[in-house]
Amino acid sequence: MSKVLFVTPPYKCWGQQMIGNWPPLHLVYLAGAALAAGHEAKIYDAMYKDTSHEEIRHQVETYRPDVVMSLDYLPVTGAISTCTVPAAVEALRTAKSVDPKIVTLIGGPHPTFMYEEMFAEDDTPVDIILRGEMEETLAELLTALENGTPLDDVRGIAFKRDGEVVATTQRPHIADLDTLTPAWHLLEWEDYHYNIDPWGRMASILTSRGCMMGCSFCSQRVFWRGEWRARDPHKVLEEIRHLVEEYKVEFITMIDAYPTRDRERWETILDLLIEADLGVYLLIETRVEDIIRDEDILYKYHDAGIMHIYLGLETSTDELLNSLNKGTTIDMNEHAVTLLKQHDIMIEASFMIGFPEETWDSIKQTAAMAARLNPDIAVFPVLTPMPYTALWDDVHDRIRVWDYSQYNISTPIIEPYAMSLNDVMIALGKCYMTFYANKMSEILALPEGFKRSYMLSAMKVMMRDYGEHFDFLGIGMAKAGEMPKKMADAMKAMGGGKSAE
Repeated sequence: MSKVLFVTPPYKCWGQQMIGNWPPLHLVYLAGAALAAGHEAKIYDAMYKDTSHEEIRHQVETYRPDVVMSLDYLPVTGAISTCTVPAAVEALRTAKSVDPKIVTLIGGPHPTFMYEEMFAEDDTPVDIILRGEMEETLAELLTALENGTPLDDVRGIAFKRDGEVVATTQRPHIADLDTLTPAWHLLEWEDYHYNIDPWGRMASILTSRGCMMGCSFCSQRVFWRGEWRARDPHKVLEEIRHLVEEYKVEFITMIDAYPTRDRERWETILDLLIEADLGVYLLIETRVEDIIRDEDILYKYHDAGIMHIYLGLETSTDELLNSLNKGTTIDMNEHAVTLLKQHDIMIEASFMIGFPEETWDSIKQTAAMAARLNPDIAVFPVLTPMPYTALWDDVHDRIRVWDYSQYNISTPIIEPYAMSLNDVMIALGKCYMTFYANKMSEILALPEGFKRSYMLSAMKVMMRDYGEHFDFLGIGMAKAGEMPKKMADAMKAMGGGKSAE
């Protein structure tokens, strides 16, 4: 039996980890796989404990693991997790510094595709990279390490031998996702909570894996090889019930890339949730075409407890949507937002900036589109080329930042032809300032009740670190930061929402 320590790296980025503290679900699944294979496991979440590599050192020194594993991991998505790779590698370096005999593992989208680059570093602390879906690979690998059998026989890994990189054959995807058992009991549940009124304990689940859509900026299709697999809706409900009853969870985010793909299955999940009436709030991400498809059952979304939906609207023109291979149109985006508003579901929508052809005029057009569609929450991710996506090849000549820790969709990476990186950063601040300056009067005019309280709370969370983020970059954002400060002062004066701290 091996002792395995699973570690999330101590990484923070503005805009991606604000509204809630999600459990590290991927590590919960991996720990479950290790336990099922007869090993001992522990999870240490340095990301949401907000601790340092020194505390990881302490965990290694006290737990004395045989194996330490980390991931390129952000709880909100697997599509933008490259930014955590340097911190994850450093966590493994810390483990090696305690005991060089510890076997260090890493997995996730970035290591899956960039394993040769990662092993090219002479001082890398990484022993083995798990490529692709990891649960079955990890169980087989731990057995091989314990028995001293050749690693060549373990499918889905990469490692170095005699200075050469060895990549074993690809592993097929798990046929039945419901055979996996998340190790929920290994979490310290007090660390996980929703940060927006009405607050409460938070969990995350997966009801499916994969995506067949071809968005050029996203890792989901390439990582899952264009496949989509779904869990049994009844098993999904059992898991939700377990989380609510055993761990007192009040909010659950489905971190599926595409939970609604199969309408019949999705409607079954909604019906089961409505019948169970567990009193839990749900947050999901989906596509605008599915919202339009489900116009006749959107009331079930609301009745099932779905309170918050994230939509990737992305741009202000059909031409840019086509360039991203998004498969949607501006008219579809507007229709989907209108439908959700009719059913009193909170809408968070993204509008990308920082395209190679970006100009100040196109930035204004994007901000105007966000204002016209008027979702409850708007976010403005900076177009970021993950090095294993189609976008990377499309914009490679405009990339100016090569530090992966900055690939967090809040930091400009691509230099537009007509703008500087600093210009894009300033434009990002102005997009937020413009949208939320307009949104504030709308929120304050809402009648007392759930939506007003929720929106005031969300506004505080969105803007709490605004000025600090832009000032940290040293590009003179003081004036752009004045408006959010005024907003926060106004909310405080009006008693708009409790403090989330």
